Order: sequence, then C-alpha cells, then structure tokens
Amino acid sequence: MREYLSPDEARRRKKIKRRRQVFFYYIIIIALIAVGVVFLVRKTVSLINGKDKEEFSLTEEISGVTEDIKDDIEDALSKDTDTSNEPEEPDHLGYNPTVKSDEVTVHGQKIYSGYDINKTDSTYYITSENMMSNYAILVDASDGNVVCQKEGFTRINPASMTKILTALVAAEQIKEEDLDRTVTITVGHTDYAYSNDLSAVNFEIGEVVTVRDLFYGTILPSGADAALALAEYVSGDEQTFVGLMNDKLKELGISDTTHFTNCVGLYDADHYSTCADMAVIIKAAIENDFVYDVMNAHTYTTSLTTEHPEGILISNWFLRRIEDKDTNGEVLCAKTGFVNESGSCAASYEVTSGGHPYICVTADAHSAWRCIYDHVDLYANCTK
Repeated sequence: MREYLSPDEARRRKKIKRRRQVFFYYIIIIALIAVGVVFLVRKTVSLINGKDKEEFSLTEEISGVTEDIKDDIEDALSKDTDTSNEPEEPDHLGYNPTVKSDEVTVHGQKIYSGYDINKTDSTYYITSENMMSNYAILVDASDGNVVCQKEGFTRINPASMTKILTALVAAEQIKEEDLDRTVTITVGHTDYAYSNDLSAVNFEIGEVVTVRDLFYGTILPSGADAALALAEYVSGDEQTFVGLMNDKLKELGISDTTHFTNCVGLYDADHYSTCADMAVIIKAAIENDFVYDVMNAHTYTTSLTTEHPEGILISNWFLRRIEDKDTNGEVLCAKTGFVNESGSCAASYEVTSGGHPYICVTADAHSAWRCIYDHVDLYANCTK
C-alpha cells in the first residue's frame, strides 16, 4: 500500500535522482572518449602493420559499446526510479506527467488522442482516509497517464455509468435531424423501470416525446425508461442495441475487461467493467459533441406534451451538487450510478483553473454524497 510523501521529502528524493542521472551522463561522455582513443590506437597500429584496408567501423564500435552502456544505465535508472516501495505524489506533491501524445480537442480543450490509459512510475496508490470509495482512478486527460488509483483496474459493476455508452452508441447511430423525431412511450418502457426498481424520467404510457428528450432523460436523471426507449428506437430491441455497445467496447480496446448485457446498468454477473475502462468510455463520450452537451447539462426540460403540459424538469444532480465545491477547477461532465452490488459510483470530467483536463471514476461509496466528495477530494488535491 502506498502513502503520501511530504513535499520536502519528495523534493529531496528528486534531487538525489537528478544527481544520479547526471553521474550516468558523465559515464556516457567518458565512455565515448575512451572509444575514440581505442579507435585511434587501433587505426594507428593497423597502418603501421600495413593493414590500412582492414574493415573497421568507428560507427559500429561506438554503437556496440554505447548500446551496452545504455542497457547498464537503463537498468540502473529503473532501479533508481522503482516506486514499488516509494510512493510518488501528484503535481506539487511530486507528480510528473510523461511526454504528451497527439491531441484532440473537446470543446476547445486539448486532450490526448486514443484510448490507452497507462500506469507510470509516477502513478501512486490512494491511501488517504478521505477516499471512502473502494475503487477509484484519476487520469490526466492530457496524456492518458494515471495520476493515482485505488483498485482502478479491478472488476466492478458499473451500474448506471453504463448509460454513458448507451448515449454514445445511440448518438453514433443517428443523424442530427433525428433528434427532433418523436417516440411513443410504451408500457414496456415504464414497466421496465418500475419492475426493476430503477430510476426513471417518469414519462407516461402513450406520451409522445422526442429522441432528444430520450438522450437527456437517459443521462440527467438516469432514466431507465428513456434509455430503453432510446435503445429500441436505434436498434428495434434492447439486445440488438447491447450488441452495438459491445462492438464499441472492442473498438475502444477494452472488451477483454468490460462487457455489457443491458443498456441501463441493471446488475448481472456478466455485466462488468473497471474504473479504468469507464474512464476510457467517458473520454470517448465527451469527444462526441452532442453527448458532451448532454453530459454537461445541469438541467433540461422535456418536450411539452398532453401528459406534461409544462414538460418535465430533470437534473444532473452530480453536477448541481459539485458545482459549488472546491475542485481546483470546473467539473464539466458527469454520470452517476447505483446498484446494491456497486454502491454509489460516478464518472466525471474536469478542466482545472490552470487549464488541465482530468477524468475521474469512483465506485462503491456508501452514499451519493460520499461519491461526490471523493471526486472533490481527488480533483482538489491531485490535480494541477
């Protein structure tokens, strides 16, 4: 288990590490000089002995020697930077991100390209008593490196965080003009939510709503009625749509560790993910402009209908509750989840006041508020 270092101790260890690196650089320089001397001596001897046509390559000689030296230095540095027993800390506490990969832009913010999430020598295990969730991960979205984690690669039930992928897959299957088309809510949609004790927008049977309403209803109040109606609108039935979801997991490269059996996050032993994989999923989701807008909305009013003449006002309570907390920036997108087997969980995306993007996923907190405060704690203390 890892624990935080004090800032002074972190700086002291960094200085020691730099000194050792400088020492090894001196070794390289001395070795190169030695190789040059060896070459001159051998060349002189070969000329004296009339062997000036002997095949002798300085490049090959230096290459061979320097490769050996490089291997020795890499071994030494790997031992020096081995953090299995020495925790590293983020930003001002010691976190040093690696070189950034190619970037993409999400609503004006640059984030890394691709869907690899990597632990590095700077990644540390969360041991803070403030972190109540049993699973957590914080990813630097500028390069895909894990800042810190707590069983972040362990299998969890993602509960309604599943609906992030539901919204993304649906958005990729329809055109913008489809958003204002209408769907009639059926008894199957309402009973699905009621019989499984799931959250719902509370549409009425026979109510005619727009596809846009279904997207916002799926994410903001985590409505199972909206999610099922959306899946059926796209694919005709839920299982065909779930097939598209699992195809998307393969495309993202996480199908070995994440698999879904339904579009709402209903508990199933074969419905699973990890915090790291959910970070990949929310990253892919926010790269879709429409899904970003849905996940960024704090409130939304559904279409005016006969059953609801003023529409239904729905809220993303995670965003509304965290917006006045000190997170060292602004949480821009989020989706929560809960089933008994997963506890309270959430995935969120923040850009700090310094303009740095992060993705946070936690699972198995004892309450919705505790889940929020775990995100607050990670953003406030582990970002820059």
